[in-house]
Amino acid sequence: MGQYVTTDKGRTFYIHDTPGNRGTVIGVHGLTGNHKQLHYYQEVLVSAGYRFISYDLPGRGNSGLAPEDSSINAHAQDLLDLIDTLSIQRPILLGYSMGAYISAVAASRLADPEALILLDGAGEADEDTRNLVLPSLGRLVKAYESPDQYAKEAKSLYTGLGVHWNAHMEDVVRYEIREYDGVWRNKADAGTIRQDFDSFYDFRPEKVIPEVRCPVFLLIATGSLGNKGPLFKEEGYAKTKDLLSDVHAETSPVNHYELVFNRQPEINEQVQSFLSHKGVTP
Repeated sequence: MGQYVTTDKGRTFYIHDTPGNRGTVIGVHGLTGNHKQLHYYQEVLVSAGYRFISYDLPGRGNSGLAPEDSSINAHAQDLLDLIDTLSIQRPILLGYSMGAYISAVAASRLADPEALILLDGAGEADEDTRNLVLPSLGRLVKAYESPDQYAKEAKSLYTGLGVHWNAHMEDVVRYEIREYDGVWRNKADAGTIRQDFDSFYDFRPEKVIPEVRCPVFLLIATGSLGNKGPLFKEEGYAKTKDLLSDVHAETSPVNHYELVFNRQPEINEQVQSFLSHKGVTP
């Protein structure tokens, strides 16, 4: 169920909270996404009995504005604030892309995380990552005559990346926009998004990862974005894997966007197996 939550520190989040009794998973979406981005993982884990909370990061979707110092570290602190406000004990953090960086930082600061699930994020980004991401941010500054025009452009972009277009994808992209003075624009501020992306390059695995003291599932998406290679190279995860004390790492031939926007039964099975075999929430 969707609802607004104002945290103890005064931040306003829009969250989607689905009940369950096997433990609480908190899903953190990617750079330009929103809570709907994790729909398929939420669907599967809820059916397995987990409570699943997804939310719009500040500056996205229906949550409040991002702070002036917006970064993966600021978002991690906001996540800890949300966990405290909701009185969640032993959370399972699941992050995708930027959400994986945020979740890793938050897990390193939590006393009692039950598990950490990193979906293609929390490695070391390189210049190829920058060259792939920055051109895709153009839609954030454009004005559209209608939601249909925005959805049409998004459909062309995503289907070109191997994403199956369906009613769910239509819902995801239409949620991203709202009307401003007679035109339609993305809800996210392009400057904030760029600032958040730049903070990827401040992530130092050697400072964060040794402080993560829970079982970790790491999924690396090796699929190419067109003919330009994966968003994050596999070798960029070397430090993260080496520094984790309890890690189950997998690679998948899907690309970064297929990972969340297409159903991934094999990956979902791996996630559930990881939670079960690590003794997480019996």
